[in-house]
Amino acid sequence: MPEKPEVITVVESLKTKILGKKITGCNIFWDNIIAYPVSEEFRKQVIGQKINDITTRGKWIVMMLDRDSLLVHLRMEGKFMFRKKGESLSKHEHVEFILDDDISFRFHDVRKFGKMHLIAKEQVYDVEPLSEMGKEFYDESLTKEYLYEAIHNKKLPIKTVLLDQSIICGIGNIYDDEILFMSKIHPLRKACDISIEECDTIIKNTRIVLEKAIKLGGTTIKSFTSSEGVHGLFQNELLVHGKAGQSCPECSKTLLKTKVGGRGTHYCEFCQK
Repeated sequence: MPEKPEVITVVESLKTKILGKKITGCNIFWDNIIAYPVSEEFRKQVIGQKINDITTRGKWIVMMLDRDSLLVHLRMEGKFMFRKKGESLSKHEHVEFILDDDISFRFHDVRKFGKMHLIAKEQVYDVEPLSEMGKEFYDESLTKEYLYEAIHNKKLPIKTVLLDQSIICGIGNIYDDEILFMSKIHPLRKACDISIEECDTIIKNTRIVLEKAIKLGGTTIKSFTSSEGVHGLFQNELLVHGKAGQSCPECSKTLLKTKVGGRGTHYCEFCQK
């Protein structure tokens, strides 16, 4: 699943292609992609609006239109494609926006898990899904005190808690493994046992990992591409994720893999006590 760096990479790619374009048509071929409003109302409302800005909130893409904000969550395999107007659609292209230069801007999603919301601009950060999001990794108010207060009563593993988007938004499974390894914290430690000093370390390493991943265009894992085949390079920098059976870069012991909350988790049992 694309995480914060990948979503930012998608947005930067889209900015070069669709900013300032007007949506002159919309076709919906899989209604379940449209979370709000119902698909026919969504189609009517989005037509005629211009794409004025594109940003992110957590793992959501936020397109600022004239009246509304178009929210897109890529989920597992969502991506955008650009085609000529009238060109035949593939079986996995489920939503099509026609732009005013006769470009067909399409949402492609093999698993059909992606979601779109169309919400009035003035309300977009005050209603679900964005109102439920936690702090962004770059937010100055993401402090050790904030994180400690948010997790010190939670008995779940710290690995699971860092995936909770209502605490810090944008961290997914890949970067969670990297952050905990750099912080020397075992993924199965209970969040309530994490000290305020360790919270500070987690925040610092979160910023280091995500900023580097953004600079390198995200991590290409399995089928992720940002838009029309734009691949990230951060997979070359991964320390532990996906490296079970290989040597730990710190102590040379064998890296292990387990499941935490149903998620594949990679770690070093010697460095992460």
